[in-house]
Amino acid sequence: MNKENTVSPPIDPDLARLDTLASVLDNRFRIPGTQIRFGLDGLIGLVPYLGDVAGFAVSGVLFSVMLRRGASAFILLRMMSNFMVDALVGTIPLLGDLFDFGFKANRRNVDLLKQYYAEEGPKPSVRRSVLLLMLFFFAFLVLLIWLAAKAVAAFWSWLGGLF
Repeated sequence: MNKENTVSPPIDPDLARLDTLASVLDNRFRIPGTQIRFGLDGLIGLVPYLGDVAGFAVSGVLFSVMLRRGASAFILLRMMSNFMVDALVGTIPLLGDLFDFGFKANRRNVDLLKQYYAEEGPKPSVRRSVLLLMLFFFAFLVLLIWLAAKAVAAFWSWLGGLF
């Protein structure tokens, strides 16, 4: 038996830590008798805004790993789109909570990151991509504020129609 075939490749500590974090947040628990898995993110998400803070924290850890190691703008945007879909749908009461149990944005993003770093070849510096990412984040934040203002205005209008 060749000794090279029995030695496993070294495990990247950053990716291993992110993998563990995503597992705890997205698929740590299983409903007995089913294949349905969920994690702390889905449970914490039942408490308004607390789940969103947890999602931001995980995204921050993911992006800090990419800042240290380099990543392309494309992978940044794909990961940000997963986070935006999760956050946008998460703003809808009850439906957002149910969606969070199935979508698993943290797991998707860690898997994207692991796949990206497993590919051969040089990784570009992420510094140029950060400005683009910040612009998208700012636009997303403005969109969320606008949607929240519209929802509050619609609620007040509906409430005023009751009296």
